[in-house]
Parts: sequence; structure tokens; C-alpha cells
Amino acid sequence: MKHEVNGLGTLAVHAGEPTRKAHGAVTTPISCTATYVFDDTAEMRDHFEGRIDREEYGRYGNPTVRIAERKLAAVDGAGDCVIFSSGMAAITSTLFAMVRQGQHVILTSDCYRRTRQFVTQVLGRFGVESSIVDPDDYDGLASAIQPDKTRFILSESPTNPYLRCLDIERVAEVKKRYPGVKLLIDATFATPINQRPLSQGADLVFHSCTKYLAGHNDMLGGAVLGPTPLISALREFRGVLGGILDAHSAYLLIRGLKTLELRVARQNQSAMAIAQALDSDPRIERVFYPGLESHPDHQIAKRHMKGFGGVVSFLVKGDLDTTSRFVDRCRLPVIGPSLGGVESLIEQPALMSFYELTTEQREAIGIKDNLVRLSVGVESTEDLVRDLSGALDAAVSGA
Repeated sequence: MKHEVNGLGTLAVHAGEPTRKAHGAVTTPISCTATYVFDDTAEMRDHFEGRIDREEYGRYGNPTVRIAERKLAAVDGAGDCVIFSSGMAAITSTLFAMVRQGQHVILTSDCYRRTRQFVTQVLGRFGVESSIVDPDDYDGLASAIQPDKTRFILSESPTNPYLRCLDIERVAEVKKRYPGVKLLIDATFATPINQRPLSQGADLVFHSCTKYLAGHNDMLGGAVLGPTPLISALREFRGVLGGILDAHSAYLLIRGLKTLELRVARQNQSAMAIAQALDSDPRIERVFYPGLESHPDHQIAKRHMKGFGGVVSFLVKGDLDTTSRFVDRCRLPVIGPSLGGVESLIEQPALMSFYELTTEQREAIGIKDNLVRLSVGVESTEDLVRDLSGALDAAVSGA
């Protein structure tokens, strides 16, 4: 007798994988091949005429990648999933596929800077217009829509680095008035454990698999999830652009997904405790975390998210150098530009991502010299809190 499986932890472990695997293995094997052979020309005809579904060439698909796609689709409640070689490959390939010259797109102002750069500079060269709207300006977003030209609205939720949370259901209601407009959400920071934007009205969801989904800072990948017809078209487009994930990275993603629920639960809990500790520390100017009542989108996060995520951003009381001393004195979080792994990572965005800009230029786009972004890993919460406090002691004293 079969029982319906709904638990995300169970789906993350078992979904997408055959019960019986090659050689009786427990784990999914890595299909490390660039091409696939046919038994005869009849089988080849059956494949090309759609009577059988099988792999043909490595740029178009891979069995290990397919299993990762099916597993992630089940966890995120999507009709289908297509995985690319990086998060940016997933976004750029999708946007290339969806727009043409003379059309218009809308971004929220704190989308990932490389996404903004691609839209404004690369798509702009192809005659695609764009508008940028603040994530909490819902009236401005509605007025930015050009009914005959706007193709999609793209936002992250939560955003980077201030963790703004979009009211996805509210935006979905707005875009329903314009049948040609799609809502695209980059949900990397939320993960399917904390939020599933497709169930809230989004048309497509992006994840950088590099971050929480794989969770071990050891692979690159990006996923797009949504209705089957749209994802099937993107999969065909991937075969043209060539940005497929390699089989070994797909294996690492499958392995990481199996512990996703456990890791995210720990990171949610630790990040909340750290945010509360920093919020009460007189050496901290301000903390940005959706779980705190002081966050501007706390009520949205409470309504739409099961957990508040593993990233905490905050302002150290002091200048660029004081903040750098704090970052340098941390012993558990290591300095790095990513997030979502089992190791805690810390960065000073003014130096990591915006080093080429002056203080005034950074201030103009909301990046302060004393801003810190902490991606919380799975270390002991108490050890992380003590380490941050000790680093603040050293930074303030100049030691």
C-alpha cells in the first residue's frame, strides 16, 4: 500500500530517484559521459520522433542531472526544473529566452548586482528596456508596468544584503491584470524550506544551487523551476547555449538536498539567536534580519515564510577600518563572498563586492562602509555568538 509523501525532508531524501539503482547502490550513480549510443537506427528514430525518452548528447541532458532536477522540483512544489552550470547561467539563459528587442522588464532595486548589470547593460544592448523600482514601492511597481511591452517583474526575496522581503502575493495580484507579464523570484536566500514562491503566485523561481541547496561550498549550479511547458522550453534553450551542469556537481547537489531541511532549520535558529544578540549589543548600530520586529518587512516575512533564513546583516558602530578589524578578528566565520554552506562566512560588502567604488558612490547605492553580511553555518550557536562578541571587543579596542 502506497502512502502519500508530503514532508519536505522526506521529499528531499527520496524524490526523483528510482528505488532500485544500478548495482543495488543506495546513492544515485554519477553518469559521467559526454555522449550516448543507440542500439540501432530504429531506436534513434523513436527518440527523435518522441516515442521514447532517453538521452542523446551530454549538452542536452544527463541522467544524474535529471534526477537532481526531479528531486528539486518535488521539494519546491514545481511542475519541472531545469538546472544550469551556475546561478547566473540560469538567470541569464532564462532572461535571454524570454525577451526580445523592444520589450521591457522591471527589476527591484536590490536585485543581485550582476543580474542588474546583465539586464541594464547586456539586454540593453539588444534593445530591451528596463525599470528599477524599490522592493517596497508597490504603487511604483504597478505604475512601471507598460501593458504592451513589459515581459516580466524580477525580484529576490529576501534580498541581498538588507534582506528585504517582497509581498509576492500582492505583486502576483498586480501582474494578474496584465496577462503577458510574468513574475520571476530569485529565492536563493529563502530556500524551499522557508518559502515556496510558486505557491504564492510566482511564475518562475530561481535558486543558486551553489548556496543552501548543495550546502557545502563545493559546487556551482543554478536552477529554474516552474510549470512544465515553460521549463521544457528552457531546457531546449539550454541545449543551444550549452550551460548544463556536469554530472559530478549534480551528484553533490543530490547529496546536499538530502540534508537541506536539517541544515536550514539549524541556520534559521542560529541566525535568529545571533540577530537578537547583535541587536542588543551597544557596539552594533543596526541589525537587518526579517525575524526581528525592527526589520521593515517583518510582518511580510511572518506571513509568508516558515523561517527567516541564515543570513544576518548589520552595521558596526565605527568606520571602514573599525569594521575591517572586526571582520579580521572573527575566528569561526571565514572571509568569503558566498553563503548557504555549513561553514559560516563573513564579508564587508564595501570591500568584497564594491571595492572599486568610493565611499560616496557606495553610500549612493546603500552600501555603507560599516556594513557586514554574515552567512550563518551549522556550527554551535553559542560558539558563533561568543566569537562575534570577542571580535567586537578586539575591533573596538584596536587590538
